[in-house]
Amino acid sequence: MLGVGIDWAEELHLVALGRPGEGVVEVARVEHTPAAVEALVARIAGLEPDPAEVRVVIETRHGLLVEALVDAGYTVLPVNPDLVARRRGPARKKDDAEDARIACLLALDQYTELRALVPHGQLAGELRAIARDDVRAARDERRLLNRLRADLAATFPAALTIAGDDLGSPVVLKLLQRWPTAGELAAAGELAAAGHDEVEALARQAKHGWPHRLADRCAQALAGDHFQARDYLVRAKADTIRLACAQLLLLREQRRAWERRMGELLLGDRRRGRAKQPGDDRGPAVPGGEIYLSFPGLGDRLAARIAGEIGDAIGQFDTPNALQCYAGKAPVTRRSGKSELVVASRLACNRYLAEAVQQWAFTSLRTSGWAREFYDTQRSRGKKHHAALRALGNRWLEVLWHCLTKGMPYDENVHVANRNRALGRVNQPTKLAA
Repeated sequence: MLGVGIDWAEELHLVALGRPGEGVVEVARVEHTPAAVEALVARIAGLEPDPAEVRVVIETRHGLLVEALVDAGYTVLPVNPDLVARRRGPARKKDDAEDARIACLLALDQYTELRALVPHGQLAGELRAIARDDVRAARDERRLLNRLRADLAATFPAALTIAGDDLGSPVVLKLLQRWPTAGELAAAGELAAAGHDEVEALARQAKHGWPHRLADRCAQALAGDHFQARDYLVRAKADTIRLACAQLLLLREQRRAWERRMGELLLGDRRRGRAKQPGDDRGPAVPGGEIYLSFPGLGDRLAARIAGEIGDAIGQFDTPNALQCYAGKAPVTRRSGKSELVVASRLACNRYLAEAVQQWAFTSLRTSGWAREFYDTQRSRGKKHHAALRALGNRWLEVLWHCLTKGMPYDENVHVANRNRALGRVNQPTKLAA
């Protein structure tokens, strides 16, 4: 067997090669270029012709280097960087070559305890990439909205009155993009009084339901008592407000396109019509896509986030606990002597999946009766909100694992009956939360 430890970086990698009984025999610097990576694969093949006998330990699960190693047929063992840090000397000194040696030793003596990387298929890989980009876009959207709100409060407070709770709606953003100051919007209102109703025309173009109401709301807001900002600040912030509105409109449009693509990847076809259902002639889809969407609280976006992180090979998780640990929902128990400490939050996990499952647990409270009952029971025992959601997410993952391994969609009545039977209750359906 040949052990390979890689300390990766953007421009070059430190690679350590070793064999059982001999330890590390070679450390090389490999540039992050196709030719250099191809030469590395050739060097590994020269030392060990059988790809199944090559174990590669690296501190990442993604990237072009990982894909090249997987395509070569090697067993890739991604590890958390903290695992390598704990194996350093007493000084805990960071050194790239030493980290590569430590990773190589892990490949030699602890490879049986590490989980091999199971690469995603093309559809699952695309779904994961789109879902992660959508999450980042959602964070950018919130950041830009907060910045826009602060700029409007400083220079155009009447706009916040016009927007109300819908500052991020398309019609409000288009309104502010065209008239980013109170003076420009007031001038448009004067034109409207003369017979040129520009505000109503913009609202109709933006498919607003009541254009005249929006125009009246603008007039009332401008006539209200608001602080007047200095002229230089209004001039300086006008273009900033236009830029933020343009960015928010583009983000909104792209996120809607991503959502349509997520549904297509999960179901094999794009949703159509008022019923928002795919057609009968479906193409290839992510395995288990319909099963994910059968669960309460999972729409196209949230189901895509969870399915993209789990991947299309549920067999890599041999037990529900393996999936729960990967998602960070299984509690960590530490024992010392007579004391026992249960740490509710697991840090070594897939953060993207952990966040998605936490949100799934929250959204399921409105549509699943047993989930609401479970959450209320956890709160009555003294658990905080997020701790109760982690416990609920832990249960949801167990149910999800069984459904995926059996290839069956989720059925609330069946699950409630099984749960009542396990708890020794009389089979009574749990009422759905309002």
